[in-house]
Amino acid sequence: MIIAMSRTRVAQVNMTKRRTEADYPTIRMLIGGEWRDRPSSMEIVNPADETPLGILPSASAEDLDDALQAANHGSKVWRDTAPSIREEVLLRACAIIRTRVGTIATAMTLEQGKPYVEAQAEVLRACNLIEWDASEGRRLYGRIIPSDSGHRVSVVREPVGVVAAFTPWNFPFNTPARKIGGALAAGCAIILKPAEETPSGAFFLAQCMQEAGVPDGVINIVFGEPSHVSGHLIPSPIVRLVTLTGSVPVGRTLASMAGAHLKPTVMELGGHSPTIICDDVDPCAAAEASVTAKMRNAGQVCTSPTRFYVHTSIYDKFITEFAQRAKSISLGNGMDPHVEMGPLANVRRLEAIEKLTEDAIAQGGRLLTGGRRLRAPGYFYPLTTIADVPDNARAMRVEPFGPLALISPFTDLEDAIAKANATSFGLTAYAFSNSSIYIDKLQRSLECGSLSINHFVASLPETPFGGVKESGFGREGGSEGLEAFTTIKLVNHKL
Repeated sequence: MIIAMSRTRVAQVNMTKRRTEADYPTIRMLIGGEWRDRPSSMEIVNPADETPLGILPSASAEDLDDALQAANHGSKVWRDTAPSIREEVLLRACAIIRTRVGTIATAMTLEQGKPYVEAQAEVLRACNLIEWDASEGRRLYGRIIPSDSGHRVSVVREPVGVVAAFTPWNFPFNTPARKIGGALAAGCAIILKPAEETPSGAFFLAQCMQEAGVPDGVINIVFGEPSHVSGHLIPSPIVRLVTLTGSVPVGRTLASMAGAHLKPTVMELGGHSPTIICDDVDPCAAAEASVTAKMRNAGQVCTSPTRFYVHTSIYDKFITEFAQRAKSISLGNGMDPHVEMGPLANVRRLEAIEKLTEDAIAQGGRLLTGGRRLRAPGYFYPLTTIADVPDNARAMRVEPFGPLALISPFTDLEDAIAKANATSFGLTAYAFSNSSIYIDKLQRSLECGSLSINHFVASLPETPFGGVKESGFGREGGSEGLEAFTTIKLVNHKL
């Protein structure tokens, strides 16, 4: 782990910080095409130095009612807009976004902490998602069913209507883009409540969509106390679909609320991704790839690899290489171009990782790297590597959602698969092997929504993404994700 900087570098970073913090936007809500400011007591804080960036607006009950009415009107306008026109508008929005990548990425790094290059990549990845949805929205086909003479029987897909969407703080631009891109491509209007701690991504996204020509009311962005916003929006008869990316406890709450009103939901919830390293691969290459994936966004990713099961024949080489690479990670302010991993996003994550680390070591785990927060301003915690982690360690059952790598040996692949499946999560899983026999067994037996073999890419714009078990239900991305924003209508026409 490298944290030292020369005086010249420190001065450069401080100058960058002063310049960029001055450019952090004044966050406002978008309701019915109108930008609203409702100051509250909620501060937006830079996790790298704990300084305030701004004040978050908070929606009143009147604001939420206005958003519902605006979305209801916008839904009727947008659903009757030709799919080709919807595509043009969404592509135009992406073109605008691409010209503002630097501005958006800077704000995201300031509020969330991830390295600037990661923030840039997130914005561009979001554009890819929206562009794919925009194009695929023209192919939400129905079908004609052969029928008796004198009848024409068809099945059509129609926009579901107004969508209430809720997104977390770890990907401030990408996750709102998934919700907005899918909803608008399918012809729906949306009311989005982003995370209070990282509001700038959705703010910029809505701004670009509005400039691209999205009609008033089709996109509405509201902020505020989560329970107040969800408790107001979900029961409304105007809302026809609820979609959340978030934790399992929040998913249970919102799904229950939606179920009480018989509303469909898409829930993309937590993960605790196992990675199985078989005996037929290069342990050093697998370790290098694993560290790179683990340090992404400081491990604050639902698809982050967390539990590494490594065959005993290559175990020592794997943990040695993993630890060496983990120790070399440059940790610091994400605006520093030399930094590989930024701070945790908030003090809650810092405290949670500290407790999980302490428990894993107390249960018999062997600390190889990290294990203690930096005694400096900011929520910095190094990539912490713990070997020989027993199954009864709390971190093996609870999603760490941070820079914690838990490594255990195995001798039998069936045993590794059983341990991989032992949690209540089932979002993503990873495996490294060149054996067709191993791979066949892995893909048949691992309980997950997506399995990546010999790499750590969990999803693409054209592929469905989601989980099983407590990791949620429904899918985002791909044609399956677009279909979630539609309803099916049977038309039986007697000629």
